Amino acid sequence: MILETERLVLRNLHVSDKEALFEYRSDAETNEFQSWIPKTIDEVEAFILRNPKEFNQPETWYQLLITDRKTNDVIGDVGIHFIDSDNKQVEFGITLNKKHHHKGYASETLKSLIDLMFKDFNKHRITTSVDPANKSSIDLMNRIGFRKEAHFVESLYINGVWVDDLVFALLQKEWLNK
Repeated sequence: MILETERLVLRNLHVSDKEALFEYRSDAETNEFQSWIPKTIDEVEAFILRNPKEFNQPETWYQLLITDRKTNDVIGDVGIHFIDSDNKQVEFGITLNKKHHHKGYASETLKSLIDLMFKDFNKHRITTSVDPANKSSIDLMNRIGFRKEAHFVESLYINGVWVDDLVFALLQKEWLNK
């Protein structure tokens, strides 16, 4: 799977990407709101090897690497959760290296994936889960057109703490009719 935008290439993960992924995925500051913070390169390699072999398979998470189109530098990764057996709903999760925050890469990545999911794969609904303390992600969701649907209180146990969860969503008809 390869998807190109103006500045980015979203592509499959390769074992050779493990050091670049480990660099930002193991950073506790960057991943303050993430449930997975790898302690070793081997954990990252196992993560890469677990990635499904086929895109758009129900009840799987599929990770794509986000790279700079000109330099091939790794910017981050984005996960697409093909939620249900009817395969009409997906969930997104995105993580960027802190060196690449606040440059529009997350918006560019997610907008291209939204187009792909709604136009090419005819998905009905896209969701995302955000920690209420993650103001940057909340602003991102609002900026690209998601709406807040729910606020679940202490519904996720992450890194030894019960945290709240905000769910944002976007329907195909909302995206295509804007």
